[in-house]
Amino acid sequence: MSEIDDKKIVLAVDEKPKLGQWILLSIQHLFAMFGATVLVPTLTGMNPAIALISSGIGTLVFIFITKGKVPSYLGSSFAFINPIIALKLLEADPTSGLPVGSFLVGSFLVGVVYSLVALLIAKAGTNWLMRLLPPIVVGPVIMVIGLGLASTAVGMVTNNPAGEYDLTYVSIGLVTLAITIITAIFTRGFLSVVPVLIGIIGGYCFAAIMGVVDFTKVIEANWIQVPDFMVPFVDYTPSVSWYVILLMLPVAIVPIAEHIGHQLVLSKVIDKDLIKDPGLHRSMLGDGVATMLASVIGGPPNTTYGENIGVLAITRAFSIYVFIGAACFAIVFGFCGKVAALLSTIPAPVMGGVSILLFGIIASSGLRMLVENNVDFKVKRNLIISSVILIIGIGGAAIHIGELFSLEGMALASIIGIVLNIVLPGRKDVDFDEMFKKS
Repeated sequence: MSEIDDKKIVLAVDEKPKLGQWILLSIQHLFAMFGATVLVPTLTGMNPAIALISSGIGTLVFIFITKGKVPSYLGSSFAFINPIIALKLLEADPTSGLPVGSFLVGSFLVGVVYSLVALLIAKAGTNWLMRLLPPIVVGPVIMVIGLGLASTAVGMVTNNPAGEYDLTYVSIGLVTLAITIITAIFTRGFLSVVPVLIGIIGGYCFAAIMGVVDFTKVIEANWIQVPDFMVPFVDYTPSVSWYVILLMLPVAIVPIAEHIGHQLVLSKVIDKDLIKDPGLHRSMLGDGVATMLASVIGGPPNTTYGENIGVLAITRAFSIYVFIGAACFAIVFGFCGKVAALLSTIPAPVMGGVSILLFGIIASSGLRMLVENNVDFKVKRNLIISSVILIIGIGGAAIHIGELFSLEGMALASIIGIVLNIVLPGRKDVDFDEMFKKS
């Protein structure tokens, strides 16, 4: 694949590949999304098998809503790791009064927000969105997400299940991190796109050598097994609270901005203006519906994956059928008990090792957004907005009013950032069409 001329299209978006080519290209996209999609539920205590199934279903729904014109894969969103962990901890605390399944209710509401934004885009265009979420707001918020998760990654690498420092865990984490970095830097072609997957495989093998992996679950598991879905009104009674709304919904600005960026990049890769046809409103709606469906079966919020856009750029095979195949493979994998059991045996330091790099990349991507959009920090308003967002978000600042209202961390930082951008003088609006031309 790496020898293909960059300007030559191997498969057009609407072109159906031959069976053998179809299978190989689909599996390639499955590998590209696999590591990150599985990592999110592993970190948040959700079921990785359900995440695979929901990503496959979400991708098929996305393809349908976008009329088969947007070759994208939808996987687990990293933006909601902290809010989901926080909500699940509160659900486990009987004194909090937060009912089981609140994090899934929050995920569903996030999908509703995506859908409402899609409706507004369809009615009012796109420039209002860029005025509300300019790079000076979104960039620091993305940095908060990555830096706020730093202690989680380090804790997974350094502490054993008893919460004690363990040198074996540290060695596994560092070996996993080293393999991931080496793969990302020194490989070419497809391997350079899936360093997370290679890192997890390499770290897992090293952990097995160190005697940390227990294969009992894999041996006992059935090949075909239905995962434990969490269905509303069956496994829990949905309940909306202000705490869930304020913890989850403000974070939605990050995947929304990420989605716009992905559509701009993808448009450039396939040389078609996807913002106009099928339209940003359709792709945003696809994200929203996919996230709502994921929450209904117990999966994490979905988002379009940059990893798969990278694979498209390398292979030049843009066929939508390849993504349909990858989605079907993901669903099948989700119902394979052996695969689900194998995923559950991945040691914490392995996931922690790749998380050190991934969470750092998230923070760096926020910085990159500021640099690429020429945000001038000699301008006081820019310096003020970014500084306030970073300190409030990373410092875990909170506003509590009795037991009914609570706003903290990243959610509080996001809202304050938006407000500061609106009220401080000297704002320069970003034109969406100009942004597309520069992409």
